[in-house]
Amino acid sequence: MTPKYPEIRVRLVGEDGHAFAVLGRVMREMRRAGLPPGEIAAFRDEATAGSYDDLLAAVMRWVDVE
Repeated sequence: MTPKYPEIRVRLVGEDGHAFAVLGRVMREMRRAGLPPGEIAAFRDEATAGSYDDLLAAVMRWVDVE
């Protein structure tokens, strides 16, 4: 499955795996890539709507994960 924004690459392996750290890292890269605030908010809402596994699945749907 190709993520919505494959040009945004986020490294998760070897990094802090705490949910807020993952969320912050992804949102920072989204801002750095110039995504509009509404799009970042849509990601945040989706990523925080469920469990930790749901968060990781949302991240992989939105960006390229290393």
